Amino acid sequence: MLPEYGLTRADTRILREYAPQIVERAARPALIAELGSGTGEKTRFILEAMLARQGSVRYCPIDVSQAALHHCQREIESFAEVRPILGSYLPGIRSAAELRAPGEHLMVLFLGSTLGNFEPHCAREFLKELHSLLSPGDCLLLGVDLVKPVAQLLAAYDDALGVTAAFNLNILSRVNTELNANFELRQFQHEARYNDEKQRVEMHLRSKIAQRVVIPGAGCAVDFAAGETIWTESSHKYQLSQVDEMADTNGFRVQAQWVDREWPFVESLWAAI
Repeated sequence: MLPEYGLTRADTRILREYAPQIVERAARPALIAELGSGTGEKTRFILEAMLARQGSVRYCPIDVSQAALHHCQREIESFAEVRPILGSYLPGIRSAAELRAPGEHLMVLFLGSTLGNFEPHCAREFLKELHSLLSPGDCLLLGVDLVKPVAQLLAAYDDALGVTAAFNLNILSRVNTELNANFELRQFQHEARYNDEKQRVEMHLRSKIAQRVVIPGAGCAVDFAAGETIWTESSHKYQLSQVDEMADTNGFRVQAQWVDREWPFVESLWAAI
């Protein structure tokens, strides 16, 4: 893990320390479904706590990567019944909900800070649609990155080793490969900015020179002025009060919150009402 990027460590610390408290506040019995599960490494803390609470645990990892689902199943199936679901978030939750036994509640995990990559209006719409797929008593464990000092944020998205810069520049490499474009990667520079008004870190690729890039696969050419940027990604940060407001306006009630103080980050347990 990058030393400047504390988010993943913060998420892991919360889950490792508070998993028993988290599952104790969820309705029982519960089927666990995870959005964007990846390999399920951090989820293990929740699953083991649920296993200790109810004697067995069923888990539906949801991901668009078949390889990630296979890896996740291999890691988890020794102590949990794993039902992988290949697909996107909302269709995946719909499929998971259909697997519930009579009287069983659904506990949805949305760990990390993926919600922060949504534009705020899209985040609200997503949560509203998610709520429509849940029943009263179901719950959502939602990870959200919090506002913190600007210097700390910018260092996290512009690390000294240049890993984030390479990740950002790889977008142009993919466009070259998949759309036969002629981006010269050395003529673009990674740049991280913090937009205080919007509470978001923005990742950009700045053109070092005036240049034209041809993208045959998209049927277009683009002229860049020197210093002009391509805005590639946003990562929105929240105040705790905004997290509570998101719950209230989308049909949820905040049951509890666990905040990491070393890297301000929150796991919120919301109950569907």
